[in-house]
Amino acid sequence: MDKYGLYIDGKWINTEDTLEVLDKYSQKPFAKVSKASENDVDLAISSALEAFETKNLSPYDRYKILQKSSELLLANKEDLAKTIVLEAGKPLKQARSEIDRSAQTFLIAAEEAKRIHGEGVPVEAAPGSENRLAFTIKVPVGVVGAISPFNFPLNLVAHKVAPALAAGNAVVLKPASKTPISALKLAKILEEAGLPAGLLQVLVGSGSTVGKLMMDDERIALYTFTGSAKVGLQLKQETGLNRLILELGNNSPVIIDKEADLNHAAKTLAGQSFAFAGQVCISVQRIYVHETIKDIFLEKLISEINQLQVGDPNDPEADVGPMIDVKEAERAEKWIQEAVEKGARIAIGGEREGALLKPTILTNVQPQFRVVCEEIFAPVASVIPFHDLDACIREVNQSDYGLQGGIFTQNLDTAFYAAKNVEVGGFMINDGSQYRVDLMPYGGVKDSGNGKEGPKYSIEEMTEERLIVMNLRK
Repeated sequence: MDKYGLYIDGKWINTEDTLEVLDKYSQKPFAKVSKASENDVDLAISSALEAFETKNLSPYDRYKILQKSSELLLANKEDLAKTIVLEAGKPLKQARSEIDRSAQTFLIAAEEAKRIHGEGVPVEAAPGSENRLAFTIKVPVGVVGAISPFNFPLNLVAHKVAPALAAGNAVVLKPASKTPISALKLAKILEEAGLPAGLLQVLVGSGSTVGKLMMDDERIALYTFTGSAKVGLQLKQETGLNRLILELGNNSPVIIDKEADLNHAAKTLAGQSFAFAGQVCISVQRIYVHETIKDIFLEKLISEINQLQVGDPNDPEADVGPMIDVKEAERAEKWIQEAVEKGARIAIGGEREGALLKPTILTNVQPQFRVVCEEIFAPVASVIPFHDLDACIREVNQSDYGLQGGIFTQNLDTAFYAAKNVEVGGFMINDGSQYRVDLMPYGGVKDSGNGKEGPKYSIEEMTEERLIVMNLRK
């Protein structure tokens, strides 16, 4: 069984306390990872702060390290993809895509490292300031505490680490305990790319221990967290005036207008509802279909779902693999059964075998059902008919969440009307809510969080603007 240590101050530290990482398809352990103690957390933060204060990299040096890391990610693509298949249960072709995206995230961050700049401020236009010259510069915030989830164990780590380093910060990273190996392998890649010791620390442990110690440490200047709204709220309450980037939950809505291309909509949503077993913050969960085309759309959607390959994520043809563990699959199954007991119907799916839950479509649901109003984070979506677009949008906006949504329509007026009125951070036209490329701004409203990801936008969050005023004699 492979063993992995913590990464602290450029050294690999093995501890007696370890956790087992399970193969999510077989549910059998395949690796052991050291767990961080309170002393390890303190040492990591101390090391990060010292490195930030003493190992200042020029923008071009940051660019070179991040660009080299991008190359190394692609050079190690198959090994990293197999790691993601094992520790996350993500189908192989989706894992390979995640490596490609991670390399892009690092490359974009590398390029953005050379573009960080302030601006001139015309203070000389104010009476009495005629001899003054002013401008702003962008400076790094210091130590960034990054807490990442299991569903994109490499690319969501990349979205935290790469912009933080590009901005000139040091990083203390806590990856998800269920999927820590990808992050540890990324640390090795950054080490090989020439990142000085101390600028990245990787700590493994539970949120209630390692995460809590990080939350309570005032030496961390900014926290970037992806996870549940419940933990995000706790982080906001316990970190005082420290800066936060929060990417939280969602129950993504997509509207199918009566003027939509139904073949395109059905094919797109079959993929975007069930990729990585629906365990994506922007997975399609609520599908609002105009009542005049509901039956034909549902027929087309079911036909597309039937073409999905469900099973072993090691199969290169697999589209849907297991959920992260049996407990989560049982929870989702319980929500389905609860909805059925209240009158919902299963149009397809609903069967579970261990951690593998088949892609499921529910109809005849009500807004108060948990499968609709909460984030199910499973391969489950509901098809909901509507008659009037305004009423539909009001129902969509009743959600506590607002990360991303979308509409399928060939009517430009309808598309822009929905885009202006649906309360989300990102809105897709003729695409599902799960569309994301790594250079775009990504973030939500309401309980879906605040702040933006995407390297350019994260760098804005991870730097401070400093005003400089010169009083010239002549």
